Amino acid sequence: MNRIILGRTGLTVSVLGLGAGGDSRLGSGRIAEAESLRLVRAAIEGGVNFFDTAEAYGTEGLLGKALREVPRDSVVLSTKKTTRLEAPLRAEDVVTSLHASLERLGTDHVDVYHLHGVLPDHYADLRERIVPVLLRLREQGKIRFLGITEAFAADPTHAMLERALRDDLWDVVMVGFNLLNQSARARVFPLTQAKNIGTLIMFAVRRALSRPDRLRELLGELAARGKVSRELAADGLDALLEGEDVASLPDAAYRFCRDEPGAHVILSGTSSVAHLLENVRSIEAAPLSPGARERLIEAFAQVDDVSGH
Repeated sequence: MNRIILGRTGLTVSVLGLGAGGDSRLGSGRIAEAESLRLVRAAIEGGVNFFDTAEAYGTEGLLGKALREVPRDSVVLSTKKTTRLEAPLRAEDVVTSLHASLERLGTDHVDVYHLHGVLPDHYADLRERIVPVLLRLREQGKIRFLGITEAFAADPTHAMLERALRDDLWDVVMVGFNLLNQSARARVFPLTQAKNIGTLIMFAVRRALSRPDRLRELLGELAARGKVSRELAADGLDALLEGEDVASLPDAAYRFCRDEPGAHVILSGTSSVAHLLENVRSIEAAPLSPGARERLIEAFAQVDDVSGH
């Protein structure tokens, strides 16, 4: 598995990270616990050492159980505190939630602790009231690095991250980036690169890039709004990838994200060992040709308002 330094954290991490969220996350649906435990172990055997979860996902306990016999210093753990609540998040709730996360994960510290799914209008309040609490928890050794994640489906133009990255507070950010919405290239990555901030890429593949019917529907909507060409809406992405040795559109999508300057960890959420291993192969595969990459960039240059759901 390819490895990379996660920005100024200095952590050496696998380029593919196992995400424990999303519709197909481990522990979801009717997947037996034993299968989810096998998935985590298969990830480790495949060279994955970065694992991302959150209190909202309900998978911290399962991940902790799967990693119980794994040396703590051989994995990097990332989890998150929910911020989108009916009432404003209280400082004491953060402390309580972190302790509960640590217990579920079976560890005395997390490597990256994020404020989760922060909306643009909530950022200033969270920075003033909650970040001091995170800094105290970091001083206590319970958090190594501070992170923040955007609500990409609600904020596909990255308004929150553009604001947050003006502050020198965050060691890691989670950002939405994919073939369909590449706006982070201009709006986020120059800022993270300037400050050497680690990036976790979410939404590399979601419904539109894994389900042909949803992709056709979305391309039609984008063409009707003048965001992509009508030819692209009619023909799909096959012509853009002509001549490329790709196993599937998701394979191309993972490779596209992996090779984006400024991208560090590409997150993959799955409950299937076979699917996980396909994504490992994509991360280890050769780059797309420069010509194909340029065609994909040009085709979606006007798109900044979809997430890929």
